[in-house]
Amino acid sequence: MRIAVVGLGGVGGYICASFNKTKHNVVGFARGEHLKKIQDNGLEIVEDSLSWNEKIDARELDNCSGYFDLVLFCVKSYDLVESYERISKCIDSKSTILSLSNGVNNGDILRRLTKSTVLEGCVYILSHIKEPGIIRKKGKLFACVFGGDSVSTEKLSKIFDEAKLRYKTPSDIKQAIWRKFIFISAFATSTSYYDKSIGFVYENHRDEVKKVLEEIANVANSMEIDIYDEIEKSLQTASKVPYDSSTSMHLDFQNKKRVELESLTGYVVEHGKKYGVETPQILEMYEGLVLKNKAL
Repeated sequence: MRIAVVGLGGVGGYICASFNKTKHNVVGFARGEHLKKIQDNGLEIVEDSLSWNEKIDARELDNCSGYFDLVLFCVKSYDLVESYERISKCIDSKSTILSLSNGVNNGDILRRLTKSTVLEGCVYILSHIKEPGIIRKKGKLFACVFGGDSVSTEKLSKIFDEAKLRYKTPSDIKQAIWRKFIFISAFATSTSYYDKSIGFVYENHRDEVKKVLEEIANVANSMEIDIYDEIEKSLQTASKVPYDSSTSMHLDFQNKKRVELESLTGYVVEHGKKYGVETPQILEMYEGLVLKNKAL
């Protein structure tokens, strides 16, 4: 298969380097200094106890050519549509595409744009760009969760097997994605709103965060997705992470970068209104973050 991995950050970089060890023809797409370093020196993966380097066919997305059987989008959610449009000339109805971006509606977005087979998924990993050309992965955590079309799911599973990467193919992929989303949404929203770490927010604003978690679960339930058991699990997770840990959206606010506010917070508010579910706590935080974002 010919595979494209769009976005070589912490998620895409690690997956692309791992896929590159298989028999498949893998092309990674990045930009800027990160791309230049990968082209010059390969992509270096630094784990806790080892590091390794892969010489990857890395390009600018505008330089994509040929045909891709599979495309993984590992970009920020706000870049998904543009990334699809830029690579769309290289795929057709026989291609399979999957977004691993944050959010629960990426599959819906892609299906409105494409005739390709769209899988849905998410990924669990602790990794980031340490510096251009270098991905730092922390701990052993890695699991890609995906599903949808059974034939495409089976083909992708085989690639993950070949790459020796852990994956899951749950029967209810929507619920699986929401199970990850509830924690990310609640703590991205609250850490950004209070401009504090996960540990600080958990210790000092636990009641508010629990309300946010409950509101997210209520919105999911209105869509016939039951994730109520994730409320306490999310709080327990927050209590166990290093005190100064934060979220990517909070860090993006701090660094005055573009933020995933609409996909992580606005989506819940919007669909609460759509399904008649009240979300007063997350609405208050969302409105505050909209103003903060405008001020950046």
